[in-house]
Amino acid sequence: MSRRRSVGLLALACICLAPRPVSAQSVSDVLTFLVTNQAVQTGSIERDQAAAQATSATIARALLANLATLPVATASSGFVYRLNPDLGTVERASDTFGPFFVERAITAGRGQASIGLTFQQFHFTSIGGHNLRDGSLVTTANQFVDEPAPFDVDRLALNIDASVATLYGDFGVSDRLEVGFAAPVVSLNLDGSRVNTYRAASFTQATAAAHAVGLADLVVRAKFLAYREEGAAVAAAVDLRLPTGNSANLLGAGSSSAKFSAIGSLETGPVSSHVNLGATVGGLANELSYGGAVGIAASSHVTVLGELLGRVIRSAGGLATVSQPHPTLHDVQTLRLVPDGTWFNTVSIVPGLKWNLTGTWVLAANVTIPLTMAGLTAPLTPFVGLDYVLGR
Repeated sequence: MSRRRSVGLLALACICLAPRPVSAQSVSDVLTFLVTNQAVQTGSIERDQAAAQATSATIARALLANLATLPVATASSGFVYRLNPDLGTVERASDTFGPFFVERAITAGRGQASIGLTFQQFHFTSIGGHNLRDGSLVTTANQFVDEPAPFDVDRLALNIDASVATLYGDFGVSDRLEVGFAAPVVSLNLDGSRVNTYRAASFTQATAAAHAVGLADLVVRAKFLAYREEGAAVAAAVDLRLPTGNSANLLGAGSSSAKFSAIGSLETGPVSSHVNLGATVGGLANELSYGGAVGIAASSHVTVLGELLGRVIRSAGGLATVSQPHPTLHDVQTLRLVPDGTWFNTVSIVPGLKWNLTGTWVLAANVTIPLTMAGLTAPLTPFVGLDYVLGR
């Protein structure tokens, strides 16, 4: 088959095969349709579909890593107490109101309970450094070996936004043992389109949208204070993430996971610092996480905070373009977007503050800023929360 005849057949296919509308079912169904629906085949349907399926799975897992396994706010309350044996009275154990996501070693105190609500807004713009929203993400392309640019290109545009509201609480079983929970509810919106450009002509191959609202994976946790002396404290914690979220709608990982953490804190007067190291097994993938936080009591009512959060997730974290000879068209290379085989390695900073409004009400506000482009990325993620200690 000559080159020009091959190109002509591809052009005819572009014109004759109209894009099919889709009725949104689950979010994963819509995502798969957007990435894999082929109005124009590149010669090997099976091979093209396999590459598109791999791309779809990578985007879905990246979304899960940001939603189903996202770090939830620490359940430890803004106020923590301890018994002063000399006076026989209960007093505040810290001048600061504690970190946002990094856990502190000291516990709430015997019989101490708190409850809180947080809200986060995600506006995802890229995956692995590729822009998702401007229609520049190439999923497949065909190029003659003696031409500088592809003559046939599929480009994907995706708009992904999520709102996450998390109800959390904790209770001091004793002065050393604290238990808590976090229940995130996610509202996820996804819409997009994929356009095929043959030479100068463009043809829409797929358009679709999906919306899902529901409980994500529930977290239950326990923290044990192993050592405390003159402001220094060491603790261990276990977080169990239960598969309560709908995995088809990308709200849950689909299986349970357990996170084991070591926590160290140093609190001296108005300054506190905290270090966490955690390992997660099960769920979406095994993960190593780390974090550090520094808090300064700017006044008796305001704590200024800065946190560093890192995650290494043993799951495909990026996309790469590979080129292979087209199976039927002579002198044509097929470009496909596939998982690049690297792991998620994300680092973020979180500046913010906590403000004691009145009594034991504490308002928290921060913004998460990514320092890496691994996985699905939102440039800025605002966070607000309200914490209340019961019975004080």
